[in-house]
Amino acid sequence: MTSAFKPLALSLALAAAFPTSIVLAQTATVGAAASVMITAGRQTQAAKDVLADNVVISAEDIAKSGAASVVDLLQQQRGIEISRNGGPGTTSSVFMRGGSNAQNVVLIDGVRIGSSTTGGASWSAIPLSQIDHIEVVYGPLSSLYGADAMGGVIQIFTKKGAGSITPTLSAGMGSYGARKLQAGLIGSIAENLNLSLNAGHEENSGFSATKPAAGPYSYNIDKDGYAMDSFNGRLVWEVSKGFELGASVLHSRNNAQFDSGPTQDDRNITTLENIAVFGRGKFSDYWTASLQFAKAEDKGYTDASYGKSQIDTRQESVSFQNDIRIGKDVLQLIAETRDENVDTTTLALNRKRTTNSFAASYVFKQDAHLASASIRNDRSSQYGSNTTGSVAYGYRFSDALRINASYGTSFRAPTFNELYYPGYGVATNKPEKAKNAEIGVYFEQGDTQLSAVYYQNKATDLLVSAGSKDCPAGYSFGCARNVNKATLSGLSIGGTTRFADLTVRGSIDIQDPKDDTANKRLARRAKQHGTLAAEYSFANAKLGVEAIYSGDRYDDAANTKVLGSYNLLNLYATYEVAKNTTVLARWNNALNKDYELARNYATAGSNVFVGVSYGFK
Repeated sequence: MTSAFKPLALSLALAAAFPTSIVLAQTATVGAAASVMITAGRQTQAAKDVLADNVVISAEDIAKSGAASVVDLLQQQRGIEISRNGGPGTTSSVFMRGGSNAQNVVLIDGVRIGSSTTGGASWSAIPLSQIDHIEVVYGPLSSLYGADAMGGVIQIFTKKGAGSITPTLSAGMGSYGARKLQAGLIGSIAENLNLSLNAGHEENSGFSATKPAAGPYSYNIDKDGYAMDSFNGRLVWEVSKGFELGASVLHSRNNAQFDSGPTQDDRNITTLENIAVFGRGKFSDYWTASLQFAKAEDKGYTDASYGKSQIDTRQESVSFQNDIRIGKDVLQLIAETRDENVDTTTLALNRKRTTNSFAASYVFKQDAHLASASIRNDRSSQYGSNTTGSVAYGYRFSDALRINASYGTSFRAPTFNELYYPGYGVATNKPEKAKNAEIGVYFEQGDTQLSAVYYQNKATDLLVSAGSKDCPAGYSFGCARNVNKATLSGLSIGGTTRFADLTVRGSIDIQDPKDDTANKRLARRAKQHGTLAAEYSFANAKLGVEAIYSGDRYDDAANTKVLGSYNLLNLYATYEVAKNTTVLARWNNALNKDYELARNYATAGSNVFVGVSYGFK
């Protein structure tokens, strides 16, 4: 047996050793929110037919999580680790399957967001109060979504609804001066006109982002809090049966404090603005087409002891997608164009690039057989042409049990910092590239779900901060350069089950995110991390307990600075006091664990949150 398949064999042995009714997991909540998946194939699919490994975080999951931010919510999912430079509101990163923050694509209602200078989404400015549910798809999806989908895709869906117009309201308060307020209207204002309006405000007095060990040039004893205001609106008009037009807007502004010295009131003000206009038409029983025009802006203003700066990214995109049904199969044809524009106080970064893309995919479904294939070409005005592809196959042994296998290629585009930042960027840098193979076993019967997936993702031309010897002439202090290779491999096990009124779920990830060139573990990634949770329901109440575990990590590429392992225990309770009115009480980090997600940056100690919500179904 090859070493590549030993972890899978281990997972199968574990599954066989225990009845499926007691296998613990962290997957999608059982229910309607998890019955379909959109992101994996850019089309609505029954979750049981999706060949890509995935997790759905439902509206109920979000409501009872009491999470302070999106990254706190994602930390509870398998295959995901986070890093943060202090408390809620500060700069955060999300790592999927050991990949970097820049190696995943983030969408909000189908609109791609992120910074073209640093790469990756500005997580601290994504308002949790506007989110209905989240789909997480693991593995390379560049053949459907283009650049950066190396570790996976996270799509956030904002609140929307149908039926009679309904007001919604939620409010809460907690430790560290946490206060949250959200209000909205969701529903139909006419038979063929759906409306969603939501506004939110949240703030937190926080605690010092840095610890004294950070040193005199970083540590500041003051509290570092944040205040975020957000608004989301969506209007969809059903012109006639099978044809609809719509528009959506999202605005969020996060004013967050951080530390860069003993006296300055350092602040990052991040503003996200998304606007989309879209149409969808079913022109026949066999052909459905959709067209979307979108603009996403990521604006960042910094006022710190080392100076002031403004860095703005604007992405304008057009997407035209055609779904052609051939029996039970679907042929998909996609054409897209995306303009990235950067405007900063660092004039060398004021650049733009255009990427034109064409993609095709085919989804096959016949009896016990499932299969898909996709190919995409992205041609950039800056980094040239890149073609990616993927193939996947699944076989159903029964209605409950299936096995999947897939292979796919992906790439990450160099950021504007890696290309143009004075004294660091190199304009000839190429995209990172990767090849991923995986195999998984999935079981679903009634309220019991189980998944075990082994993956191996080999990346080349990784962009790293190289020494001057690997840089062109004139880079005395190093530069960004395509130097390293990496292997991201691991085993991800998850599922859920229910015993009468008790639901148990959990996950375990055993991974080896390795820089092959330096023979070191990738920074801030653990070799093991997992979750375990139980929820008991009775009458109109629910009581829950959650545990989160992470092994030790290194804070630096050289693997000299250790971040210790940690365990977190969270407790929560919900009670439906009246129809559509629910009270939540949550106690996070109940054991007051002192841990770090980044070296010498503080995290929240034991803290509580109490809230009430009305109108959510």
